[in-house]
Amino acid sequence: MLHAVGRTEFDHAVIMVRDRLDELAPHFERQGFHLSEKAVHNLGSCNRLIVLESAYIELLGWPQGAPPARKEIADSPFGLEALVFRTHDAQATYERLRAAGFAVNPVQELTRPALVDGREMQARFHTVRFAEQPLPGIRMYFCRHLTPECVWSPGLMVHPNGATRILRIDARAADPRAAAERLALVADAAAEPGAGGWDVPLANLRLRVREDASAATPALESLTLENRGGSHYTLDTGL
Repeated sequence: MLHAVGRTEFDHAVIMVRDRLDELAPHFERQGFHLSEKAVHNLGSCNRLIVLESAYIELLGWPQGAPPARKEIADSPFGLEALVFRTHDAQATYERLRAAGFAVNPVQELTRPALVDGREMQARFHTVRFAEQPLPGIRMYFCRHLTPECVWSPGLMVHPNGATRILRIDARAADPRAAAERLALVADAAAEPGAGGWDVPLANLRLRVREDASAATPALESLTLENRGGSHYTLDTGL
């Protein structure tokens, strides 16, 4: 896992599958991704991961036939719907966001079982979530990995399709500059003009917001991956 000094790292992107995780996971396996085993969080949600070099993609939902397990995801739409930034000090991140005027919940502990090299361990995280999202239409929060070895297991990072990293995540907004500047404030980064919109460069990828006059609220649009050979392609979420 890469660590950068002085620049915020992106941690993971969330693809919401709601109560269809078992049904939809094979769609990603058919694309050549190696998924982690299904795990259930202490808060009731469940996931499978596509683990890459310095970030990952989380297929997130809840058990079929059960009500939504967590209030903050109960109304989340299918597809790419959340950006998660990395923190190495969850309490300091909480204090920074609160000082910047954001409505932030206290630091929360999240756990789930993880299978690492055939051995079951407990993956532990500290999360900093918002009581009110800073940018309507895009869910965001921060995650500190207390047991990174439970996620970045070498066996999970080799994909038949050669995927190595997330290169860029695209969003759309009626006012791309305002949306990018808001994202940058959350991420403790800087927004800058980019190709066809505004960019927020992070330590390990780039967020891009393009102009879409029809976007009533900002929305995540696509995720671009890079593979071992250097080629780029857009993730097919199937949703």
